[in-house]
Amino acid sequence: MARPRAETVADRRVLSLPERYASVRAATLALAAPLTREDQVVQSMPDASPTKWHLAHTTWFFETFVLGRFAPSYHVVDPRYAYLFNSYYEAVGPRQPRPRRGLLTRPSLEEVHAYRATVDRAMDALLESPVELPREAVDRAELGLHHEQQHQELILTDIHHALWSNPLRPAYDGAAPRPRAAAGEGWFRHAGGLVDIGHDGEGFAFDNETPRHRVHLEPFALARRAVTSGEYLRFVEDGGYRRAELWLSEGWAAVQEQGWTAPLYWERADGRWSEFTLAGPRPLDLDAPVSHVSYYEADAYARWAGARLPTEAEWEVVAVEHAIEGNLLDDGTGPVRATDSARSSGAAQLYGDVWQWTASAYLPYPRFRPLEGELGEYNGKFMVGQMVLRGGSCLTPASHIRATYRNFFPAGTRWQMSGLRLARWD
Repeated sequence: MARPRAETVADRRVLSLPERYASVRAATLALAAPLTREDQVVQSMPDASPTKWHLAHTTWFFETFVLGRFAPSYHVVDPRYAYLFNSYYEAVGPRQPRPRRGLLTRPSLEEVHAYRATVDRAMDALLESPVELPREAVDRAELGLHHEQQHQELILTDIHHALWSNPLRPAYDGAAPRPRAAAGEGWFRHAGGLVDIGHDGEGFAFDNETPRHRVHLEPFALARRAVTSGEYLRFVEDGGYRRAELWLSEGWAAVQEQGWTAPLYWERADGRWSEFTLAGPRPLDLDAPVSHVSYYEADAYARWAGARLPTEAEWEVVAVEHAIEGNLLDDGTGPVRATDSARSSGAAQLYGDVWQWTASAYLPYPRFRPLEGELGEYNGKFMVGQMVLRGGSCLTPASHIRATYRNFFPAGTRWQMSGLRLARWD
């Protein structure tokens, strides 16, 4: 049976840049809409950020990197915002420390919304200008939109942790996206050999997805779907969190120091397992992909299962042979379809449901060059001490994901929608 070709940019609903700008910015506000003012200020841990900060930071990005360079008549709303809402750009100046973003009770939420509206009007005028914009302005605007889509997912993962930290365990939204079950087990085999990976230059990509290059792969097999909560539960009940031989040294130290006994949002009461989701506490869905596990947990499970995690190159060469469809966050760019692994001999859940940890450290590709100027800090300076995840999740905007997309987090990260898929030598 012929495999579906990888989706291209032309397959998706085509929006003009002004339309896409309006759509992405509106989507961010829609994600914040179910939250109270108090919800949007809280910071439940140093790695997370308040929703209000996300709303302001994404606005500051357009103000600083697009309007500040290409709209000579534009005047910043408040020069102090550069300190409050800069994330990590050393070239731009000092900033509020990340663990202390929850102290920013001022400006108010209403002032942040007014800030967004002011910048949106200026961006609309710039993007709709009858004068053709320089290529760099268009590229920076497009980067800003994908940057905002990253923060859309962070809004959801950060508020998930904040609501879980609340003793009342309130729901974000009863209809919030959740991982879905996928039918069918088995393995998808690949002959390996000399293969090309990395972005080919068609459409948008972050700099860390380039340049395209060749790698050699030994023959391997990739599991047809992600590991389920039911499968992971067997690992838990088999004493997986008490068996040091299954764990990397740093992972075992994390288990001991942080008291891990199960994935982040799992709880057991009266002999039954539940999971705190964006829709509130729910009985554990044994058929859905396990989520909110760290790289250490994913690696330990793979050892327990007699398998391993795939490298990012192995994952990518399989993913490019499959259409970009799955349980992704609907952003209005086209149909969002959940794949069914029983319908073909291909793999399922390559896109959506849960990000999948790989065995690959986040490092530069051969001949990698970061963007010039201050935006060169976007990805390149984080290429140490982190592991690569692939495929997106049910919280990832549908138009934001690609087969070449490289997400990355420290190995101990658990608050993201992260799961795993097994691999083995074939």
